[in-house]
Amino acid sequence: MSGTDAKPRKIRKAVFPVAGLGTRFLPATKAMPKEMLTVVDRPVIQHVVDEARAAGIEFFIFVTGRNKGVIEDHFDSQFELESMLEMRGKTSELEALNRDLPKPGQASFTRQQAPLGLGHAVWCARELVGDEPFALLLPDMLHQHQRPCLAEMMDAYAAHGGNHIAVKPVPEDQAHLYGICGVADASAKVTAITQMVEKPPRGTAPSNLHITGRYILQPQIFSLLAEQESGAGGEIQLTDAMIKLAAEPGQPFHAVRFDGEIYDCGSKIGWLTANVAYALARPDLAPALKSEIKKLL
Repeated sequence: MSGTDAKPRKIRKAVFPVAGLGTRFLPATKAMPKEMLTVVDRPVIQHVVDEARAAGIEFFIFVTGRNKGVIEDHFDSQFELESMLEMRGKTSELEALNRDLPKPGQASFTRQQAPLGLGHAVWCARELVGDEPFALLLPDMLHQHQRPCLAEMMDAYAAHGGNHIAVKPVPEDQAHLYGICGVADASAKVTAITQMVEKPPRGTAPSNLHITGRYILQPQIFSLLAEQESGAGGEIQLTDAMIKLAAEPGQPFHAVRFDGEIYDCGSKIGWLTANVAYALARPDLAPALKSEIKKLL
């Protein structure tokens, strides 16, 4: 079914590219994946999976690389730990672990053998996604809002079909640092995308709406990625394939404006800020944390 169908096909699957090396966090990430760095008491990847689950995603596909086995372990049962918690009567902790655990058959893992770019990582998930539309969530980018970002995108997809990209305004003098979307109406919550540019030269960006790492894509993207040559940085770029897909009949792209906060947990400042923001959003931690921050300042 194409993006022009009256009733879009349900989004059941989400892809999480988690093969990155995390060099900006060395030596912390020498033996631990960057996706397992914690924001408060949950790994970054768990926060992103929580967002997907809250939006109704049923199957979770992880594109991993070397030394990422701990991510697979995190989304699996740990008999010894669970037995110990049960024996010690720690029922709330055990219940929390069980809530986070995907049901049997809901999580799949595939390997990206070489770091050839985001587009290549997405292509590696092709057999697990199959011939159906899917969500793509970049785990570095935490989206904090009363309503999950992907849930808002699901609403837009149900209304318009096709392909969707979450966007958020950035200062115009920073637009050259991001993938940018030109749109029909920059003030609208959902609007047609007219142009996509990966890190446009200063002063040439078609808008200040940057791509935030959340996508809903049609499966035709896989055939475009399969035949695609390397782009910027010598990598297979997802943006290049999306531009080609947008040019095909029946494959409209829409921008969904995200009004919450975004924390780039691939950077040290972004990760530190996320820890503070997520802790301040918790009633059990906020009062004491505010007091400690005042002392530090």
